[in-house]
Amino acid sequence: MLLSLLNRKEKLKFLDLVMHMVAVDGEPTEIEQRLLNIMLAEVGDGIVKEYTFTLSKNLEDTIEYFRQTSPTVKNIIYLNLLKVTMIEDFYNTTEHFFLEEIKDHLGITDFKKKQLMRLVYTERDLRERAKRVVSS
Repeated sequence: MLLSLLNRKEKLKFLDLVMHMVAVDGEPTEIEQRLLNIMLAEVGDGIVKEYTFTLSKNLEDTIEYFRQTSPTVKNIIYLNLLKVTMIEDFYNTTEHFFLEEIKDHLGITDFKKKQLMRLVYTERDLRERAKRVVSS
């Protein structure tokens, strides 16, 4: 969501960060993989061709890069990380701790986190309502 607003380097760094997040608890689930594919489509073919799909050796460098970006970029990054963790119905504590660490490093407040979470829930609710409408 809104990944197209990021510049080339931000998109590449985001892909690295999201790959670290889904790897924190093992291999990506099927649902996570589908969402990653949607995110790859959103960042664009040029970025996908450029990205190596291997975890960077230094996660701290990636986090430090985002610490220096604008609040808008930080919020877009965090929104998309939230989306990945909230896509599945079960709660993963490892991902939660990773996400909280990122939140703290990026200086995202609890209030902003709640606003971003509401966006993810609203999107999920809209998708579910659309499924019900087209199925009836």
